[in-house]
Amino acid sequence: MNRLFTAFVVGAMVLGVVVGYLINQSMSAEGAKEVASHLSIITDLFLRLIKMIIAPLVFTTLVAGIAHMGDASEVGRVGVKTIGWFILASIVSLTIGLVMVHIIQPGSGLSMVAPPIDASSGIETAKFTLREFVTHLIPTSIVDAMARNEILQIVVFSVLVGTAVAAIDDKAPAVLNLVEQGASIMLKVTGYVMKTAPLAIFAALAASVATQGLEVLATYAKFVGGFYLSLGILWGLLIAVAVLIIGRRSLKLISALRSPVLLAFSTASSEAAYPRTLEELQKWGVSRKVASFVLPLGYSFNLDGSMMYCTFATLFIAQVYGIDLSIGQQITMLALLMVTSKGMAGVPRASLVVIAATLTFFDLPEAGLLLILAVDHLLDMGRSATNVVGNSVAAAVVAKWENQIEEPPAEPAPARA
Repeated sequence: MNRLFTAFVVGAMVLGVVVGYLINQSMSAEGAKEVASHLSIITDLFLRLIKMIIAPLVFTTLVAGIAHMGDASEVGRVGVKTIGWFILASIVSLTIGLVMVHIIQPGSGLSMVAPPIDASSGIETAKFTLREFVTHLIPTSIVDAMARNEILQIVVFSVLVGTAVAAIDDKAPAVLNLVEQGASIMLKVTGYVMKTAPLAIFAALAASVATQGLEVLATYAKFVGGFYLSLGILWGLLIAVAVLIIGRRSLKLISALRSPVLLAFSTASSEAAYPRTLEELQKWGVSRKVASFVLPLGYSFNLDGSMMYCTFATLFIAQVYGIDLSIGQQITMLALLMVTSKGMAGVPRASLVVIAATLTFFDLPEAGLLLILAVDHLLDMGRSATNVVGNSVAAAVVAKWENQIEEPPAEPAPARA
């Protein structure tokens, strides 16, 4: 079934590109834009379905996972290991983006005249301050947080509830049973929603190619190619570390992630792949309580692909306008992005808000963000897929450290004649 679904996803991607190209070539710009607008309705509906199930799915699986961990000391131990991995992965991701953009120099040949510093890109940046980030961690109302799909706030509330349930002597069996049943129901609903994914993928790619055409890929080939090369290096490093810590069995995990990775790549949304990623992690052997704890945290604290893009795109814009940043400024940028990227939603184009805030902080032309908008969807596909791989490796590594990887059932011996 998993292979069949992957085949449908790949087929939808190819068909979407072909149909989008035919529309782009056979219709006027206005006509192609109108068709793309109609196609985007399908994608919007799919993403709304995903957003509809994310909040209850994260809450129920995380509360159940923490409640089964035992006492608060176990929760704290797993939490420290998880956050430690996230911080290390963030530093590596940001540094690779910084180093690669210097090596490739994708923006050095354009030599554009810098617009006024205060020229606006239309992206809101005020909310990305340290004070706003810290106060934003705690929800004023869990109902409001769920209504707005604030994953970081939902995670904070779920951790508190799960820890409280675990601390009660009898673990509040009625409440725990209700939460576990809720998780089972939401996973079933997720299965229904996922059946519509190939259709949404087709519509998303067809709409994008119909309006932008294939020429845009050649225009930004160095930028796009350099970024995907950087993502490839990060993937190789993540897989190598997974093999080093877990063993060769981790290669089977990467293979099992084909479906959620393709889903995230095609829809340019890490959230779209969350339910299937959680399912594949548990099938591979990560215990339910570790997977349900690490994965939701990863969607707020461990978006490896998005963080790499922040440094890569920011310095690309600086190169385009011939603006040099000192080593001290670049180190400060890494520290700033370590904070502002946390809690970044795993939804399309969320990284643009962080980049816009970084440009403003370093007095770079914020309007330079418009330079990357043409290919941002293509780049968002790559970084969303990378987010899935990064979070999956994190869950597997933490499970290994906690001895929470379950061995697959032994193959039955062949019958003797």
